Amino acid sequence: MNAIIDYLGFLLDQFAWQDLAEILIVAWLVYRILLMYTGTRAFQVLLGFVFLVSVYVLSQAAGLRLIPYILSQVFTYGAFALIVIFQQEIRTALARLGRSRLFQLFARREQQEVVEEIVRASDRLAKAKIGGIIAIERQVDLANHVDHGTPINAQVTAELLTTIFTPYSPLHDGAVIVRRDQVAYAGSVILRLSESPTLERALGTRHRAALGLSEETDALVVVVSEETGQISLAHRGILHRGLRPDDLEARLAAGGEEEISLTASGQLPTLDPVEGSGVVPAGSDTSV
Repeated sequence: MNAIIDYLGFLLDQFAWQDLAEILIVAWLVYRILLMYTGTRAFQVLLGFVFLVSVYVLSQAAGLRLIPYILSQVFTYGAFALIVIFQQEIRTALARLGRSRLFQLFARREQQEVVEEIVRASDRLAKAKIGGIIAIERQVDLANHVDHGTPINAQVTAELLTTIFTPYSPLHDGAVIVRRDQVAYAGSVILRLSESPTLERALGTRHRAALGLSEETDALVVVVSEETGQISLAHRGILHRGLRPDDLEARLAAGGEEEISLTASGQLPTLDPVEGSGVVPAGSDTSV
């Protein structure tokens, strides 16, 4: 026991404030990276990498030879492959570190008015039961995820968004891409639909496209169902459904990170899918 105490005392004598600063900085960086990619494909790959490292360490401890050799080769060349595969995510992370405020949806002066215009448009579309999908670009450039979009580059207004989605208009069949305070593209075809095995078959193409885009990027994707007039918000692979206009405004203003109150049992409260709002994992609600 005395030896342990002496050793701890030695460590404390060697411990300087620079060491504490380094520990806090590294811990903060790891936390932000995990927070940034939790629920995305990049996070799943990270979990797989941790599993391989664990297998490598255990096989080394067990005195095995072949498995550590194979995994060492995988680690050597896999690092270059990961850089190529996740170049977009790496650029996004570096861009966020370079900003004074992280996870900012829009510039402060533009944010509220843009959110209000999107909410007004969504409310109008919902009342008229006109389908629409509005993808709000954040840190990740959405240009690589859309095709056949018509450049608009016009100020975001509820009137413009409503007009674009009016049935039989040339650009109504597709998505609108909002970049800062501009409608960047309209009539865009989002290439990738969500492949989540938990999705309900009743979910239409708009909802699947919104979820797919939110799984691949940090975009906030507003969806209005033409069948029910229901407003939904896809963010990080989760579909927030049955949102009222004030709910949607609060979530957009918070960058999709608004807290949801839990019941005493720790479960999400049960709310009516149209009159209430809630966080619903993709596929857990049968209404479209």
